[in-house]
Amino acid sequence: MQTEAALAATRTWVEQAVIGLNLCPFAKAVQVKGLVRYVCSDARDTGALRDTLRDELLHLRDTPIEQTETTLLVHPWVLQDFLDYNDFLDDADRLLQALDLHGVLQVASFHPQYQFAGTAPEDIENATNRSPFPTLHLLREDSIERAVQAFPEAEAIYETNMRTLRALGPRGWAQLQARCLRGD
Repeated sequence: MQTEAALAATRTWVEQAVIGLNLCPFAKAVQVKGLVRYVCSDARDTGALRDTLRDELLHLRDTPIEQTETTLLVHPWVLQDFLDYNDFLDDADRLLQALDLHGVLQVASFHPQYQFAGTAPEDIENATNRSPFPTLHLLREDSIERAVQAFPEAEAIYETNMRTLRALGPRGWAQLQARCLRGD
């Protein structure tokens, strides 16, 4: 696995799944404007990933929104197991607190094995948060607030996503993920 391949797969996933299936109606404008920062961590353990996460949180905090609105931190060599990844999210929250960034930035989670509580691993609903590689999405709270104001029925996104994914089905999702991994 090369860094370039992981980033290509992630960009393809954003373009074809997140934007292409309209799983996040806010993503297209940010992507088209070139305001998404894609970073691939070479971390091989959670300590190194925590260091990279800290650096990227500070980078986002210190970079004007006109240059970078959001960051996708891809980490293909660490936290491959979803339960370990899920546990790491508590570390990410503690890091936000320690950096005094709680309420300024937040970390959203994407993983190839993502599973919502109360679902079975094969349930298509999980696909909304399934990325080609474990990924931490660093978001500005102000951006989220503006997006929600622009889309007054944000709670309807979930239902729309479920209809979209059910129509696509497990086979269609698997084909889409395979294209993403190839960087097509």
